[in-house]
Amino acid sequence: MATQEYAASIQGVSIRVTRLDAAGKLMTGEQDSYTTSAFMRISFTPEYEEGDEITEKGANGVVCVTFKAPDTLKRITMELAICEPDPELSALISGGLLLRKNLGTALDPNNKSIGWAAPGVGDDPAGNGVSIEAWSHAVKNGKRAATLPYFYWVFPYVKMRQSGDRVIENGLMANTFEGYGLGNENFQSGIDGRWEFPVAAERPYAYARSDWAPTGLSGFYTWTDNETEQVIFSSATAITPTAITVDSAAATLADTLATLTFSAPHGIAIGDEILVQNVGSLFNGKKIVSAVATNSVSYANSGITADITTFNVATGARVTATNSVTESHPAPVAVTSLGTASPDNSYNVAGGINYNEDNAIDSIIQSNENPSTS
Repeated sequence: MATQEYAASIQGVSIRVTRLDAAGKLMTGEQDSYTTSAFMRISFTPEYEEGDEITEKGANGVVCVTFKAPDTLKRITMELAICEPDPELSALISGGLLLRKNLGTALDPNNKSIGWAAPGVGDDPAGNGVSIEAWSHAVKNGKRAATLPYFYWVFPYVKMRQSGDRVIENGLMANTFEGYGLGNENFQSGIDGRWEFPVAAERPYAYARSDWAPTGLSGFYTWTDNETEQVIFSSATAITPTAITVDSAAATLADTLATLTFSAPHGIAIGDEILVQNVGSLFNGKKIVSAVATNSVSYANSGITADITTFNVATGARVTATNSVTESHPAPVAVTSLGTASPDNSYNVAGGINYNEDNAIDSIIQSNENPSTS
């Protein structure tokens, strides 16, 4: 019985580059993850440390002892070549200074990224590094594979700098980056939870077949699974931080108390500090748990006024008592990834734009557009 489909990896589809913090954790800000199909190649080469070789000869000159320690993988060397001198991707990968300009007016600003300046002399261009994910087509018998039509490549920790000659001539200017890659246990399941093999992220590179790729996307995106949100917590009883999921539709406020409901028992204790992310501005931040139930936790939120009775993320409704200020919290703007209709594949798009490949207005989401509202 065959154990695999024996498909070949043909052509690059897209890449996603995500900024890392000092500990190697994926950053999730509006300008921390960049997706594009405008690349020419990604190449990587395993680099090995040769094992020591020991040879001893006897007094008669004949070898009497010989031993060769195994060669061991120490890292990979990488090169990334992109099609254009993309200022935002250059700044994300190799530091430097992103140059922006208001192409609108003071009253109606239209800030664009129009250039990039190299890192200063003596600067570390790679900073804390990035993760790089790449997708390629899986092809069998001359056509796209019917199931799992993509190869998903993961490089969980990469430090790169610009390389190669920069030549302005009658031809394409080379835009290449080179560096090295290592394993990164903090990559876990990736920025959108799609990497199914977190233990493999401890290795310098890995690949697996996938049913999805970020096709048709170009620019900065905030990747958040809309069906489940994440809370990372640290406890005196836990050796390392643990990731669990919370149903954002079940997040509620009562007076100044915020409550999160989970889909399974969470194991959080009173007094634990939790970092709430991607649930909503009224819930997010570092919080100290004041009450727990089997599937829920509660904590005080000083930013909530006492006259608020309830808040529901699912509907965006914030219900207030008499004489209080009425506010609203809209549901996240979502885009369904091309190639699938599953709600698990809906993500927030930076800038609040619904992506539609057939709509000309979506040209605003391109590599030269800064999607932040600042």
